[in-house]
Amino acid sequence: MNIFAEFTRRVKKCLEALELEGPDGNAPDLSRVVVEAPRDPAHGDFATNAAMVLAKPLGMKPRDLAERLVVELSKDPEITETTVAGPGFINLRVAQSVWQKILGRILAEGLGYGGTKTADPSKVNVEYVSANPTGPMHVGHIRGAVVGDALANLLEFAGNEVVKEYYINDAGSQIDTLARSAFLRYREALGEDIGEIPAGLYPGDYLVPVGVALKDEFGSDLRDQDEADWLPKVKERAISAMLELIRSDLAALGVEHEVFFSERSLHERSDSNGSKIDHMLDGLRAKGLVYEGTLPPPKGQVPEDWEDREQTLFRASDYGDDTDRALKKSDGSYTYFAADVAYFEDKFKRGFKEAIYVLGADHGGYAKRLQAVGKAVSGGDTEVIVRFCQLVKLMRDGAPVKMSKRSGDFITLREVVDEVGSDPVRFMMLFRKNDAPLDFDFKKVTEQSKDNPVFYVQYGHARCCSVLRQAAEELSGQDLGDSVLASADYSLLDDTGELELIGKMAEWPKVVEAAADTHEPHRIAFYLHELASSLHGHWNRGKELPHLRFIDSSNTKLTVARVALVRAVSLVLSSGLAILGVQAPEEMR
Repeated sequence: MNIFAEFTRRVKKCLEALELEGPDGNAPDLSRVVVEAPRDPAHGDFATNAAMVLAKPLGMKPRDLAERLVVELSKDPEITETTVAGPGFINLRVAQSVWQKILGRILAEGLGYGGTKTADPSKVNVEYVSANPTGPMHVGHIRGAVVGDALANLLEFAGNEVVKEYYINDAGSQIDTLARSAFLRYREALGEDIGEIPAGLYPGDYLVPVGVALKDEFGSDLRDQDEADWLPKVKERAISAMLELIRSDLAALGVEHEVFFSERSLHERSDSNGSKIDHMLDGLRAKGLVYEGTLPPPKGQVPEDWEDREQTLFRASDYGDDTDRALKKSDGSYTYFAADVAYFEDKFKRGFKEAIYVLGADHGGYAKRLQAVGKAVSGGDTEVIVRFCQLVKLMRDGAPVKMSKRSGDFITLREVVDEVGSDPVRFMMLFRKNDAPLDFDFKKVTEQSKDNPVFYVQYGHARCCSVLRQAAEELSGQDLGDSVLASADYSLLDDTGELELIGKMAEWPKVVEAAADTHEPHRIAFYLHELASSLHGHWNRGKELPHLRFIDSSNTKLTVARVALVRAVSLVLSSGLAILGVQAPEEMR
């Protein structure tokens, strides 16, 4: 139940009852009318912009329209007070029964409160991380992994059918480099002194086990073969080993993809008619989306691989891109962009209505080209959404963290998770908007204080669980199951702190809806922090004012109502933390 959507519906119904007409004789468009929480809670429970957005098209003064509307709104038995503020905003106060219904709904729906279930969910593909399979996950991958995973969880909670996908870049020159680096470690495993790793190869120790595995499988047979013979064998084993390493690293962060899609599969000829990219290009030609032509040099510094020649070009600029895009190189091989087009076409054929790409900030130029591909290939049936993640700076007491020895030249994801745990990493990566830079301080994220957001929220859930355990002990003969709590006498909850908690929980469905619509999972983290703050604030008031404490063994009825409130808070906190992929602990040690 989205209480804001419900009262928006009521306001619109009252507007319709006024039978308003504009100068053209038509009824006004009510699509911009909303009901929201007022900025200052002292002004009321809700506020609506109805008079402000409708006055001009109706040829009326906002305040005059507002005064007519409040008369109609006052007929609603659950609206107890209406006031016109400023030029025409309308503030509403509602009966306590409204909040009581919400509390009952939370306890009845449990962890599903705020989510959406539909018989015909929209299919959404969320592709994230998608790092080259050339080594372990590093710190540059953490934020995209967390944001993509939480976004997928959020969209699923909001009623979509979601697939979490990883695109394996296993078709480029970097894979040949990986194979040559692994072959060097293979020679080392055979007893050779390989000396310093040559420039251009991957130096990390993570390839040592790959070399040992190659020795165990092939003995010394590969050493005397030509590169053309050993390269495909080593490449296959190296990719497999790196993917296993990547899966393990991501699992440590609580990230598991349902689909690993190989770029190489787009290039492979599965039949006599050619590869998936061949078929894609034929389809584009048939639609008139491809032509032979030349491109002007890019503005600014011209890349080394730019070629002033006639090329096979995709009409990307017709669909919002800055320029048309090349699909073939001078040697006849396909560009990386051609694989992007074939990959999207595969998603489209799989029936996805949204294709979401979570990319690093260094891919800033990709948004327009990917969106152009989506419009052209799907005819607008599949929306392409691109979200960028800014860099994360690792700090320790204000100083940058040093590089890893194991990786060779970067800090690994596993090192970060092993030091502070998955929960602090995930929560803090989401406690800032994805396109804003982020400083991650190892010391601060492990502090047990209110200044550490993840601790503050998790402690809120643990505090709720503590109250529930204590209540079970104090009222040992009282059934405190959710079904009993759902029918408690909520009219006893009349303190401002209690009502603030219910009001904050009433916002949860709206927060979920807005976060899903905007593809911004950080909104969930912000909300959970606010809810935890309300809980801790009310708890502290109870320390000073004993009559506000959650448990009063001399008043069972009141205690059951307050326990219901605490249980509801625990459910919302747990539900939100699950979306973020963070645990909701019952105790904090």
